[in-house]
Amino acid sequence: MAEWIPNNWTFENQGVASRFDQHVRETLPWYDLATHGTAHLIRSYVPDGGLVYDIGASTGNIARSVSDIIDARNLDFVGIEPSQEMADMYDAPSRLYVSNAQEFQFQPFDVAVLFLTMMFIPVADREVLLDRLHEKVLAGGAIIIVDKAPLPCGYLGSTIHRWTMKQKQIGGITPEEIAEKELSLVGVQRPLDPRELMKRNYTTWLQVGEFFGAIYEERSQDQ
Repeated sequence: MAEWIPNNWTFENQGVASRFDQHVRETLPWYDLATHGTAHLIRSYVPDGGLVYDIGASTGNIARSVSDIIDARNLDFVGIEPSQEMADMYDAPSRLYVSNAQEFQFQPFDVAVLFLTMMFIPVADREVLLDRLHEKVLAGGAIIIVDKAPLPCGYLGSTIHRWTMKQKQIGGITPEEIAEKELSLVGVQRPLDPRELMKRNYTTWLQVGEFFGAIYEERSQDQ
């Protein structure tokens, strides 16, 4: 058994936090591609002096990906991370608050990012959180989400899931670790149904197997 994988998955674990950056790239070979896409969207929607929230900031991956414009555009970039263990590993040119998103007091903002975050927020809290974000996003701004979707029914769903397992194996994860991690995530990681976002006028911008990216644009009256 891999000592760093807890029986019940949590980011409030030193082993998980210390391995996080390496682990996500081993298990998700498209992770950097999705990061680059998210960074491009941030650049496209945040104005000079704008406010960006990175909700579920982990070790600062998203802030690092736009570090060049944080200073150049005088951005207020705010990371929000509920795990103190992850926060201790944070390394990015931005402010960081140790808090869960459900309790954080958001100010009017230009861009909010939830990068592999919603699937770890309790299902009962998701609609309320999205409502709060939609109330605070400024005209011309955006809410950017990358998350895991439920699998389709039938053989296609099994096929896509097996491709995910194959990607992890190619990344160097042993079959034992893959199984341990899957069982550890039971009840903790619950996919986000993209159809719930489409009801709010999100647009899909990324799809890789079980994972997707979506964006909401807050349009001004002249758009």
